[in-house]
Amino acid sequence: MSLPQFLQQLSVWALPIVFAITLHEAAHGYVADKLGDPTARLLGRISLNPIRHIDPLGTVLLPLLLLMTAGFAFGYAKPVPVNFRNLRRPRRDSVLVAAAGPGANVLMALVAALLLHAVPYLPEQAAIWLGANCINAIKINVILGVFNMIPLPPLDGGRVAVGLLPRVLAYPLARVEPYGMLIVFGAVFLLPMIAGQFGLDFNPVFQVLGPVMNGVIELLLWLTRAPLS
Repeated sequence: MSLPQFLQQLSVWALPIVFAITLHEAAHGYVADKLGDPTARLLGRISLNPIRHIDPLGTVLLPLLLLMTAGFAFGYAKPVPVNFRNLRRPRRDSVLVAAAGPGANVLMALVAALLLHAVPYLPEQAAIWLGANCINAIKINVILGVFNMIPLPPLDGGRVAVGLLPRVLAYPLARVEPYGMLIVFGAVFLLPMIAGQFGLDFNPVFQVLGPVMNGVIELLLWLTRAPLS
């Protein structure tokens, strides 16, 4: 990818990524604060300032590497700290706190789809730029929201599952949390890499989640009647 192409790609991916991960994490802290845990607020993490949420690897390096090598970008931010013992009803409220991040992503994808209605009224270059930003924002927020709802701690879906399942099932699932990200890394990156060495196209996570993500995107575009041309 040439430098002009890279800069053009960066200009339409940077804002969607920053907004998606910043509001995702801020939403966790905001809901936790409303339900009794001020930890995130006291640490300044209920903020729209992306600097407070940036993780050097997940917010900067990973998206840049993906953009240069694969032509798309994805990332993550520093998790917002939550002391679940401070929540008024810890079991119920932990579900609400966990669901707040993916919920914020769905809301941002909906807003981006609605903004597509403004594209036809802009000058050509501005229309192209805004349209690309909106489309990327829809994709990134849906991917981030759906991916985080995988029912495996420490992902948000895992914490939702722990809060909703009967205790006999919730406790064993909760004990997986220290190894959860290693399992996710292996399923998302290691297994496809090994399969590729044998000429196989095998990515179990996105082969399962891909249709879900596409379905959510199609639903949002249908609900907003978003113009795509």
